[in-house]
Amino acid sequence: MSVMLTKFESKSNRVKGLAFHPTQPLLAAGLHNGSIQLWNYRMGVLVDRFEEHEGPVRAVHFHPSRALLVSGGDDYKIKVWDIRPQNRRCLFTLHGHLDYLRTTQFHHEMPWIISCSDDQTIRIWNSTSRNCIAVLTGHSHYVMSAFFHPKDDLVVSASMDQTVRVWDISGLRKGSPNSGPGNFETFDTFSTVKYVLEGHDRGVNYATFHPTLPLILSAADDRTIKIWRMSETKAWEVDSCRGHFNNVSAAIFHPKHELIVSCGEDKTVRVWDLAKRTAIQTFRREHDRFWDLAAHPNLNLFAAGHDSGLIVFKLERERPAFAVHQNTLYYIRDKYVRSYDFETASDLGLLSVRKFGSPYVPPRTLSFNPAENAVIVTISSDNGMYELTTLPKPSSAQGGELKDSSVDGKRGSGLSAIFVARNRFAVLNKTTQLIEVRDTSNSVVKTIKPPVQTNEIFYGGTACLILSSTATVVLYDIQQQKTLAEINSPPVKYVMWNADSSLVALMSKHTITIANRNFSQHSLIHETIRIKSGAWDDAGVFIYSTLNHVKYCLYQGDHGVICTLDNPVYLTRVKGKTIHCLDRSARPRTITFDPTEYRFKLALLKNNYEEMLYIIKTSTLLGQSIIAYLQQKGYPEIALHFVQDINTRFELAIECGNLDVAVETAESIDRPDCWERLAQQALKQGNHKIVERAYQKTKNFDKLSFLYLATGSTDKLSKMQKIADARGNPMSRFHNALYAGDVMSRISVLRDVGMYPLAYLTAKSHGLEELAEEILEAAGLSPADVDDVPSFGKSSHKPPPAINPTTDLIWPSLSTGENFFDRALASGSLENGIEPTYVNGDATAGSLAALDDWAKDEEVHEEIDPEEGGWELDAGAEFSASHEVHEEVDEEEEELGAGATPGISEIEHWVKNSPLAADHVAAGSFDTAIQLLNRQLGVVNFEPLKPLFLSIYRSSHTYISPVASLPPLQLHIRRNPSESSLSRVLPVAAKSLQSIRSEFADGARDVAGNRLVNAQATFRSVLRALLVVVLTSDEEAKQWRDMVTSTREYLLGVSIELERRRVAQEEPDNLERNLELAAYFTHCQLQPVHLQIALRSAITVFGKANNSAHAARFAKRLLELKPDAKIAATARQRVAAGERNPRNAVEIFYDEFTSFEICAASFTAIYKGSPSVQCPYTNATFQPQYKGLLDPLTQLTEIGASASGLPAPW
Repeated sequence: MSVMLTKFESKSNRVKGLAFHPTQPLLAAGLHNGSIQLWNYRMGVLVDRFEEHEGPVRAVHFHPSRALLVSGGDDYKIKVWDIRPQNRRCLFTLHGHLDYLRTTQFHHEMPWIISCSDDQTIRIWNSTSRNCIAVLTGHSHYVMSAFFHPKDDLVVSASMDQTVRVWDISGLRKGSPNSGPGNFETFDTFSTVKYVLEGHDRGVNYATFHPTLPLILSAADDRTIKIWRMSETKAWEVDSCRGHFNNVSAAIFHPKHELIVSCGEDKTVRVWDLAKRTAIQTFRREHDRFWDLAAHPNLNLFAAGHDSGLIVFKLERERPAFAVHQNTLYYIRDKYVRSYDFETASDLGLLSVRKFGSPYVPPRTLSFNPAENAVIVTISSDNGMYELTTLPKPSSAQGGELKDSSVDGKRGSGLSAIFVARNRFAVLNKTTQLIEVRDTSNSVVKTIKPPVQTNEIFYGGTACLILSSTATVVLYDIQQQKTLAEINSPPVKYVMWNADSSLVALMSKHTITIANRNFSQHSLIHETIRIKSGAWDDAGVFIYSTLNHVKYCLYQGDHGVICTLDNPVYLTRVKGKTIHCLDRSARPRTITFDPTEYRFKLALLKNNYEEMLYIIKTSTLLGQSIIAYLQQKGYPEIALHFVQDINTRFELAIECGNLDVAVETAESIDRPDCWERLAQQALKQGNHKIVERAYQKTKNFDKLSFLYLATGSTDKLSKMQKIADARGNPMSRFHNALYAGDVMSRISVLRDVGMYPLAYLTAKSHGLEELAEEILEAAGLSPADVDDVPSFGKSSHKPPPAINPTTDLIWPSLSTGENFFDRALASGSLENGIEPTYVNGDATAGSLAALDDWAKDEEVHEEIDPEEGGWELDAGAEFSASHEVHEEVDEEEEELGAGATPGISEIEHWVKNSPLAADHVAAGSFDTAIQLLNRQLGVVNFEPLKPLFLSIYRSSHTYISPVASLPPLQLHIRRNPSESSLSRVLPVAAKSLQSIRSEFADGARDVAGNRLVNAQATFRSVLRALLVVVLTSDEEAKQWRDMVTSTREYLLGVSIELERRRVAQEEPDNLERNLELAAYFTHCQLQPVHLQIALRSAITVFGKANNSAHAARFAKRLLELKPDAKIAATARQRVAAGERNPRNAVEIFYDEFTSFEICAASFTAIYKGSPSVQCPYTNATFQPQYKGLLDPLTQLTEIGASASGLPAPW
């Protein structure tokens, strides 16, 4: 118990009294300012506040079974409160005490309340009759505490008179005394002092009974805590706990363990061993004295009140250490490793770890290794320890005493320890910041310095670790010792991988990060309530628990609530509709839930319409939340199929443009706003008939008239004229007359509204002379009055005729055809009503096949060059497209009989059994081999690998022709022919390290023979071949990495020298570059014989350029390699010349005294501390600007790409 596990903390006035509710997450706090606070400590919120006391409230207590709270304060009053949410109030007040109240408590069975006071009395009240039924007198000073015994009819009290008294109140059960006012003699007959415990040197502040044992605990101002034992006849002091250096305010027994918890005015909370009476932990506050303690009756929770508020804390972690493998849960309860079978529910003890670490601290984590049937257990005591132990077989563990881990366990120091391979585990030493990789004999195999300040390590996939720091999570390759990816995240506490290790959940205190295998994609979920645990279900959905909920989370970030919890649980496995979990006491239990909601959302995400329809037809899931979700995600047409509410159906129909449903629902709703929205949507789609109906419903005559004009409906326009006349709206009449080309009607409207000038001009311009004169006369004018009006010719303006009337035709729109839901719902069935196969939420997952661009080019064509068509591996009947072949296959299937299917091919087993690209190539599964090489080593250019792939494939298969008239039999060549299990068969290793070494030697000979172009091609060929080498051990993996590094250095050196020769030939004036390249060549890690060549070349080039100082330094390096005598003599002459004339005629960008790498693209120096990027395969270094480009050295990989490295399947 190195730190106090604080679960909740509040700031307030001084807290003098505390009480936990026995079943709900409520905590009552009596404050010095007279207030009572009611806290929900799980949610961290103030539920309510009671303010009726006048003066400090020192006593609070909850009723064990009813929604009641009793309090007592310095106003001499006892108040009983109703704490039901809808009715929180003071029910009644008890009067009788004459001084401050110190404690109050409900009896566990009877309707009694006990209280004690500074008036030196203890009173027992009947909460039903609200009367005082007993007064216990005898103390000669303030009574500081009084409590009922948890089972017997006893009361224990503590007083400032330095005594603890035990009272027998069994007489109270026999009958209620006279409840008249002040009849104290009657009261005394019902209670007697059984024991008076004397031993404290000063006043006693607190005394309490043990929950089950005949023990009493007292705390006093003499700075001691005393333990007393009772018998039927006497009580005596057992021992004292000394350690507080000021008054001890309270001391209580731990409800479940042999521990004592105390607090005092010395600003500490102390934990004591009840058996040894020794202090085992001390928690200090800087400025606050502690005044009260409370223990939860059922949970591992304590509360302490201090000068500036309160804290709720635990003494130990309740999360049990566990690990899941297949159908078995391995977990620790009461320091025993147990196994629980999810299917049979058998729960067996396997191993005792009671002697591991502190007896008061439970193990923190457990890591299980199925290959060795071993576990690693870690514990946080003593700065972190781990123990590696082999589990006994369940049969041997059942009978007799369980094996103790100390018998053959291997221990060490470390905060985190996890298995990373079959016979390897990693240990984090947080103090030294080192990760040790150890074998099963506990010997250190490798030591790694993590790239970030690491707090904890987790399994990160094959040969990888996930490192958790304060602000980031790092995916780290322990073989290549490099960071593969990094995510910004709060400190991660738990890591959970899904079944196929394609997704991982990184759980922090309040966040969950869902990421893919290489962290390239991730989403973040934030919770305000503390996250406790999580597990993946079969569908690839993460189920997690908080303090009060079980929730789900989809991989793209959508999340929701599955059910509510009364108490936190720790999820171990999710299978179907069952959640397996461990409760706070580490006992397995199950929760049945309905996964329909998240299954539906996942199917929607994967476009698995069959599953969605099945859920729609068979579940009662659908509600407003799902409809809102479908709308939010852009699937209103799906929601439309199962929504019943008319208003919602209309909204969805408008959103997805389904006019038929929109019209149907609008008819039912029949509101103007609905018709207006329908008209807008129908107008967008060109369905003018629906627009017309909507305008008619809303009596929007002007828009209706314009619609008739647009559709060429002259008959309806004339009707609109009549309607306008009947309405008497002159503007509408004029518009309709204008649309219809009715001049007379227009003139009539103008005359009716008194606009004679416009009426006159309209008649005049249309040749209606008589009517014009009539209008002039009606206006009281003569022709002479309008002489100045210019004369117009007869207007030829007429409404254009409708060439193609569309009155009965709606405008064409793009036909989308029936969607899946339309067809399925119309037929009323879903594939004969059978539930669709659930393939991780994706209906098409089983049929998807990756085909890369360069593989597409190799498809069968009638005319194809034999050389170019080499990728067609089985150029036989299997890939023929003729009708005859199809007919033969059909006949063959008929011969097999109904239900007969061929078995799985061996090459498919090869693909399943190996994570190595070479084995996938041998099986002919080039697409998966390409994906593996890309993911593991960042390869992006596969064109140079074609011949290699074909060669390996051909080497892994042979053909035998037993009968000339039959096609040949194909035989697959294994590298483990003695293996009988198909789950472990593997193809022959076509390429070996030994054969590649001989090819590397050829390249080295080319370097020695100055055939650099040939050497460059050879080294590139070696690097290509190393991609498809089969490795079987750590030693081979190390040799492989050394070979890659050596080949890279030779290839880099050869490329630099070729570039130097090109510069010397094509750019003879560029002497600086020539010298730089010659110098860089000497810094490639070559064998001594070849390094001598590089140094001699540099000496020659620098000597010709009169750079004597540089040439002399190269000569000194050459002498260190101990060359031949003749070469050594020449080198010494060069050294002597440099010492005589230590100058350089040409200044170059080269500093041999500062560590640097050579950029494999620009052939320039990258000095230490400068930014750079690496090739994921060879680890060659490049300038940052080359990131994302093809590596020019290998011509295979993408510079700076993230890669996981080669797996270690052995």
